[in-house]
Amino acid sequence: MKIGELSRRCDVSIRMLRYYEAEGLLKPRRTASGYRDYGPLDEQAVERIKLLGSAGMTLATIRQFAECIRGEGRIFEPCDELRETLREQLRQIEQKTAKLQQSRSVLEKFIHDVNS
Repeated sequence: MKIGELSRRCDVSIRMLRYYEAEGLLKPRRTASGYRDYGPLDEQAVERIKLLGSAGMTLATIRQFAECIRGEGRIFEPCDELRETLREQLRQIEQKTAKLQQSRSVLEKFIHDVNS
């Protein structure tokens, strides 16, 4: 499939798909005329990149284990590096959540004190 079709199917801009390619996250085949030719595995890779991105991972982090996200199965099987990265991401989210909860408590107390 051409880049425009992949863009529509994955709801990702063409510019972002080109960026993924430049970052080594996608490796489309090229037609004889030089057009990018994406297949089902490329579509799966984009969906996995989106999933990991929505979990707060940066492309730099995702790139570290790009080979792990190119598997043929519907749900990828993480390599050891990915497992540790996922655990670290969870730790970071837990820390951010704790800080947000603390901020919320401070604001709630402040609102209570102002209204009293």
